[in-house]
Amino acid sequence: MKSIFKLLIIAILFSSCQEQKKIGFVNNGDVLNEYQMKKDIEATYKVRNEVFQRRMDSIDKDFQVEVKAFQMAQARMSQKKAQEKYNELGQRNQMLTQQFQQDQAVLQQGFNKEMDSVIKTMNAFVKDYGKKNGYAFILGQNEAGSVIYGEEASDLTSEITEALNAEYNKDDVAEKKK
Repeated sequence: MKSIFKLLIIAILFSSCQEQKKIGFVNNGDVLNEYQMKKDIEATYKVRNEVFQRRMDSIDKDFQVEVKAFQMAQARMSQKKAQEKYNELGQRNQMLTQQFQQDQAVLQQGFNKEMDSVIKTMNAFVKDYGKKNGYAFILGQNEAGSVIYGEEASDLTSEITEALNAEYNKDDVAEKKK
């Protein structure tokens, strides 16, 4: 019994002598929203989407002109000819709609793929940052509440955002020099 008591005391002494592990947290949403790489990708896709919309509007406008011309000429056409033209316009409208949806899906998939890359890059950076700075844990704070409260001194959001953007800008400058 005395030996168990001695072992318990020794275990308590060892655990109290151990070094405290560093723990920090970041607000994932704030880091992501302030990450320049994400902002650049959003700006690129905003331009691409505007180009897509203008092209779509132009094609749609041309199609509407053709529909109006058909409506005006329909009275002078035979019923059979009018029905054929109506069917042709209906098929073209359906093809245009499908093409627009496919093009928009491709655009969205490209955006999603790049955003996934941004998140992976951010997570890898935080992991590396934690290792380099001696953190045992860096927790992510988000809307789901994985970190509901943390001391301000443990909040690494600004620090990591600045370091992440500095690395991105350094890589971006190096890429532009190539």
